[in-house]
Amino acid sequence: MMYRLVFTQVLSRLDAEAAHHLTIRLLRLLAMFPPLTRLLHRLLAPRAESLRVQAFGVHFPSPFGLAAGFDKDARCVEPLSAIGFGHVEVGTITAHAQPGNPRPRLFRLPESRAVINRMGFNNAGAAAAATRLRRVRHLPAVVGVNIGKTKVVPESEAVRDYVDSARRLAPLADYLVVNVSSPNTPGLRDLQAVDRLRPLLSAVKEAAGRTPLLVKIAPDLADEDVDAVAELAADLGLAGIIATNTTISRTGVSSTEAGGLSGRPLKSRSLEVLRRLHQKAGDRLAIVSVGGVEDVDDVWERLLAGATLVQGYTGLIYEGPLWPSRINRRLARRLRRHGYGSVREVIGRTA
Repeated sequence: MMYRLVFTQVLSRLDAEAAHHLTIRLLRLLAMFPPLTRLLHRLLAPRAESLRVQAFGVHFPSPFGLAAGFDKDARCVEPLSAIGFGHVEVGTITAHAQPGNPRPRLFRLPESRAVINRMGFNNAGAAAAATRLRRVRHLPAVVGVNIGKTKVVPESEAVRDYVDSARRLAPLADYLVVNVSSPNTPGLRDLQAVDRLRPLLSAVKEAAGRTPLLVKIAPDLADEDVDAVAELAADLGLAGIIATNTTISRTGVSSTEAGGLSGRPLKSRSLEVLRRLHQKAGDRLAIVSVGGVEDVDDVWERLLAGATLVQGYTGLIYEGPLWPSRINRRLARRLRRHGYGSVREVIGRTA
């Protein structure tokens, strides 16, 4: 209730990107006081044994994590873990620093509980992110690193660009994600075509070494293309698929702003893709479901449908910093109420 008042009276009156940068600064300030961060971690981080889950050899304290896009430069991993996220996926990070697209490029749609962004992978580059990820952490955190193509790099050199990022960042990540599905880098989504995706993923997998590799796909893929990517990922021995990125569809919203739409309008399609992936390759790949996740009901539904992990981002904007902790508490209660000893017993139960 308090956050909703702050959002309505303060944050909603700020430019969306200015509000985001303010939030990042506050989290970085929190990180400067390790005792306070550790206290928050004791109060808010997931503790219930029933929430623990293992995916691609990595142990997660909760299946619910933060999707890429919020902490683009790996600046806030510890405070984000402290407030309750079971993992934090940083990025998207490119091999070379880039400013992204011109502002304004981030737009809230409160009536639809949605956001449109056309950020364009604005980040300080892989070398800067690697420096931050090497820092000693004062509390445990599971960190995924999401990498994308540098905008000025021609498509013919995309593989080399991704490999450069992977070599720098994979050793510092619990898992690595190849992002070929953002609508805000020209030509990027073309890399989802299987004939182009195979050499890219093969090269990045080799560069990543033992670090689990996942690929993130768009909700706008046709069903047969979703199937093809699932088969490719399984054939290459990838750890999993993240489904889905933002959508270029404007179904259910009034805005015509260019960019990727996230939040509630994406819920239905994201769930459809999850179910299709689980049916196609759920016994061979871990599936991370993201898109339209707002509350514990959504997390529960995704787990039942076959997701090993679930991510959110837009919900943090509208629900505030207690959102992940609240979801974890309610998920643990629901497991107890239904007689489950572990979240692992729920995964894929209704798939």
